[in-house]
Amino acid sequence: MNYSKPVLGITMGDPAGVGPEIIIKSLAGGKVFKYCNPLVIGDARVIKKAQQVVKNNKVTVHPITDISEAVFGLGVVPVFDLKNISTEQYRYGEISGDAGNAAFEAIRKAIELANKNIIDGTVTAPIHKESLNQAGHHFAGHTEIYGHYTDNEGVAMLLVEGDLKIAHVSTHVALREACDLVTKDRVLKVIRMVNEACKKFGIIQPEIGVAGLNPHASDGGLFGSEEEKEIIPGIEKAAAEGINVEGPMAPDTLYPKAGGGFFDAVVAMYHDQGHIPFKMKGFVWDKKTQTWSKIKGVNITLGLPIIRTSVDHGTAFDIAGTGSANHQSLVNAVEYASLLAKERREA
Repeated sequence: MNYSKPVLGITMGDPAGVGPEIIIKSLAGGKVFKYCNPLVIGDARVIKKAQQVVKNNKVTVHPITDISEAVFGLGVVPVFDLKNISTEQYRYGEISGDAGNAAFEAIRKAIELANKNIIDGTVTAPIHKESLNQAGHHFAGHTEIYGHYTDNEGVAMLLVEGDLKIAHVSTHVALREACDLVTKDRVLKVIRMVNEACKKFGIIQPEIGVAGLNPHASDGGLFGSEEEKEIIPGIEKAAAEGINVEGPMAPDTLYPKAGGGFFDAVVAMYHDQGHIPFKMKGFVWDKKTQTWSKIKGVNITLGLPIIRTSVDHGTAFDIAGTGSANHQSLVNAVEYASLLAKERREA
C-alpha cells in the first residue's frame, strides 16, 4: 500500500442489525476521513439498503472487488463487495443463519486482507451470536474469531472510553468457568498486554490497577483463595518485570479511583466486572426520547498480529431498520484503529 493515511477495513456486521446503518452515518460525516481511508467489507446491497433506511443521499456506495479499485474520499463509500446475501434473505431485527454467515464471511475477509498487509487494520460492526452459531460458526464472538484465524488463542479484550481502560482476564464464558480461568499466568499475561497497549497510546509509564475476584478482594482469604493463590502471584511477577501495578483491590474501590485518574488502566477478572463500569461511563439512556443519547467507547483486541477495534454494543435488533442507531462508538473505534495503525507504521 502507498496511502498517506491507513486503510481500515470496516466489516458490515449482521445485516439484520444496526451495523450497516451506523457505517453509513459514520462515513457520511467528515471526521472518519481525517483519520483513515475507510473500506467497508460486506455486501454492497446491504449497505445500499441501510443508506435508504437512514435517508442519506450525501454518499455514493461504490462496490469493488479489489482494493486497487477503491476511491477514498468524503462522499464515497467503497465496499469490498462479497455479494454473499441478498436483501430478501434477511429482515431487520430477526435472527438468521444467512445473515450470520454473511457477517462471518466479512470478518474472515477482513482478517485475510489484514494478514496480507493489504489493509492496515480492521474495525468491526456488531454481530449477533445466535445468528452466527445458527450459520454453523461456533464462536462466542469477534475476539474468539480473530484469535482463531490469527493463531493467537491468548488474546484479551480491552475496553476504552476516555481515560478509562479496562482489560479482561476472561470474557465470553459462563461465570463458573470464568473463576477457573483466573490463573497466575493469565493474570500476568493480561497485565503485560494492557501495559504495552497503554504505551502505544502514549502513556510512558502506565499505572495499572488489578481487581480482585471475590467480594472485597477476599478480605485476606475470608471469602475465597483466588487472590492469594493466583492473582497476587501474577501481580508480583509483573511488578518484578518493572510494570507499575497495584492490587488486587475490591472493584467498588478500584473503579472510582480509575475513573478519577488514579490508574491508567484496570484489569478485570471477568466479563461483567469490566463491562458494567465501562458502560456506566460511556452509555446514557434518555428516558424522555427513549433513545441512547450517548453510546461511546471502543473494544480493542489485544495480543493479535493485526489491529482490531470495534464498537462495544450489540446489533440492537429492537431499533434496527429505523435509522435511529447512534454511531458514536463506531467513530471512536475508527479513531483508535487509526492511532494504532499510525503507531505501527512508525515503529
